[in-house]
Amino acid sequence: MAKLSKRARQNESLIPASELEAPQAMAALKKYKAPRFDQSVEVCMHLGVDVKQADQMIRGSVSLPKGIGKSKRVIAFCGSDQVAAAKEAGAVEAGAEELVQKIEKGWFDFDVAVATPDMMRVISKLGRVLGPKGLMPSPKAGTVTPKVPEAVKEYAAGKVEYRTDKGGNIHAVIGKMSFADADLLENFNHFLNTIEKARPSSAKGRYIKKITVSGTMTPGVQIRYAEGE
Repeated sequence: MAKLSKRARQNESLIPASELEAPQAMAALKKYKAPRFDQSVEVCMHLGVDVKQADQMIRGSVSLPKGIGKSKRVIAFCGSDQVAAAKEAGAVEAGAEELVQKIEKGWFDFDVAVATPDMMRVISKLGRVLGPKGLMPSPKAGTVTPKVPEAVKEYAAGKVEYRTDKGGNIHAVIGKMSFADADLLENFNHFLNTIEKARPSSAKGRYIKKITVSGTMTPGVQIRYAEGE
């Protein structure tokens, strides 16, 4: 068995013995010993959905009220009439066929790709390379839209995308350790409300089974959650 570091041993001793209410969880998270950098704070929710059923796959995007403390590199697939506006809004690259060719040659210096609906036929050939990376524009995620400049601005400012993985979990960054507890809590509650509203009508039984928050390099803190409260 690998030997735990001093920091890991200290953190193990600080892990709460039971679930905490959300405000207490945010405070407990900051008590962990961590490297000297501003860690991201992530929430993970385990959902009672059957991801094998297409109508129970949950995917979307949300702008959190306090932001996430990080900007993103956004590219835009759009016609020549929107290229200038997309770049002015913050896109690191914008275009159509020429942008597709650049990516086909191995360029991936971006975090989010947005596209106008008419561009989907142009970028369909990129599905095999962008899909596995989670970078393919999608109407469900809000990254396919006729309002490209607005989308670029939102995602560049840190708009959060989310989707269920194969285990029925959803992960999302809700801020930084440097955020005030109240700001982390506001972002958490906004994201929780978003996921609650996304419940598929065909999902049976308990919907949100477990919620955990953690830092980039800390253990998790489990949040008490009772549906209907």
